[in-house]
Amino acid sequence: MNAVIKRLGDQPWIWSFLAATAVWLMTIAFTGGQGAGEILTSALSFGTFTIIVGLGQMMVITTGPGNVDLSIPATMTLSGVIAMKVMDTDSANMLLGIVAALSASLVVGVANYILIRLLRIPPIIATLSSSFLVLSTAISYGRGIRIKPPVPLADFATVRYAGVPVVAVAVLGLSILLALVLKRTIYGRTVLAIGQNERAAWLAGLKVKSVRFATYLLSALFAGICGILQSGFSGGAALNMGDDFLLASIAVVVIGGTSVAGGKANVPGIWGAALFMYLLVTMLNIFGASPGVRLILTGVMIISVITLAGGEKTSR
Repeated sequence: MNAVIKRLGDQPWIWSFLAATAVWLMTIAFTGGQGAGEILTSALSFGTFTIIVGLGQMMVITTGPGNVDLSIPATMTLSGVIAMKVMDTDSANMLLGIVAALSASLVVGVANYILIRLLRIPPIIATLSSSFLVLSTAISYGRGIRIKPPVPLADFATVRYAGVPVVAVAVLGLSILLALVLKRTIYGRTVLAIGQNERAAWLAGLKVKSVRFATYLLSALFAGICGILQSGFSGGAALNMGDDFLLASIAVVVIGGTSVAGGKANVPGIWGAALFMYLLVTMLNIFGASPGVRLILTGVMIISVITLAGGEKTSR
């Protein structure tokens, strides 16, 4: 038993789950146990969207220092706007709308890589610059019109069984698949190798350029999926729907135990971090903390979790 506990303690992702559990327990203690289940259900419902974009951001960050995708919020918005406009509330157009939205997201991923690879612009600048163009395109195409999603899409994004959101179960399956890809496929192992030492990976004959290209495409694809689901969940696409996901997509990666230096991804940690962040905000709201106090306490607790998760000794 002690060996199991020690092994779990050595896993950086465990700290995000422990922090989420601690915050939840403090919240229900304050409320006298009222709404405990509903709080967890809400955390799963809202946290799922952060998990989706966090998975894509995790893959990009894993490829090494300086790699980050800041175009995620704009890609979400563009995807949601295109999906809703093409679907136009008609269930018969759902598939066409999904294909159109995801195709647009992939174009964003291609554009990001062109800026990074061909024009040699640092990823943080390239993706930030492209985000302005992408958001402008969404604004021009959407023209501020909020169109309701088709009923099947709205149902999928909001329905719950036994308090568990269906979309959360689907994203859990996606997370397991991505974890298997990282551990069991050439692509996944190459992503990790690039993050550990890009030159060594290239000298070993790995397809560094192709894998980095595929990783930025994957991040854009996940952002597109999130945009579609978020539109279904919130009753339509909005031009500010991605605003909360810029820092959140990075925060869940770091809190979840993925190395910002690259070469080490942590899929379970994304889940723990997303739940922790939502539950933390919920707890502070229930406690009646002022906005300033909420920001300070949120920052302190996030730093604490990152410090604990980063306590693993590594030698590289």
